[in-house]
Amino acid sequence: MKEGQSLWTREELILAINLYCKLPFGKLHSTNPEIIKLARLIGRTPGSIAFKLVNFASLDPSLQARGIKGASNASKLDKEIWNEFYQHWDILPFESEKLLAQFEHSTVEEINNIEEEELPKEGKEREQLVKVRVNQNFFRKTCLAAYNNTCCITGLKDSSLLIAGHIRPWGIDENNRLNPRNGIIINALHDKAFEAGLLTITPNYKIKISSTLKKQNKEVSIQDYFLKYDEQEIILPTKFLPEPDFLEYHNNVRFKP
Repeated sequence: MKEGQSLWTREELILAINLYCKLPFGKLHSTNPEIIKLARLIGRTPGSIAFKLVNFASLDPSLQARGIKGASNASKLDKEIWNEFYQHWDILPFESEKLLAQFEHSTVEEINNIEEEELPKEGKEREQLVKVRVNQNFFRKTCLAAYNNTCCITGLKDSSLLIAGHIRPWGIDENNRLNPRNGIIINALHDKAFEAGLLTITPNYKIKISSTLKKQNKEVSIQDYFLKYDEQEIILPTKFLPEPDFLEYHNNVRFKP
């Protein structure tokens, strides 16, 4: 460590991972306003934040699978906190948002733009609702960043028309509700079809259309919106590749061949 530098704390690393999740891979640089904001918040330079984010990229297994190595200077604590976060998607995202709110002298409701009139005044019902809303917001931001705000089926880039869909449904896999490798960015129409089992994505990232739709091949709309994508590869995210085991589940359990 260079003279004058201080060791990173656990809290600082959790905030850095929080930001890593929310930024597209191509924007992990010191001139990014979000990196500059975090640097001011924790009293570090934008360059040191950017360097730490690239260190985390070197630990990301979905990037490793694509041969993207990132930096190779991750410390022992970097690895410990990364593994803690990566293995506890059910806990750490919300904890990191609460920590971020503390550093900003704010609340998780405010930093996640949750309006007070949408919430009960107090009590467990409010706590539970806030946690769900914050977690959903974190999951959406993380998935949008991974896919560069792009539908993995069509390439549509208008985020107001895009959904952060779950591969294994929210209701059946609590531990992976916020795992971005259990998420895809998809437009509303194809999300409905994915939920209904009318299309799936194979473990090798190919789109597969149900025979239910193929039987309607004379319909122009079916041809244009579905059949032309059959057997095409999805637009892959730059990080947090969909977990093949989750895709296998959707193929075998949810899809209607």
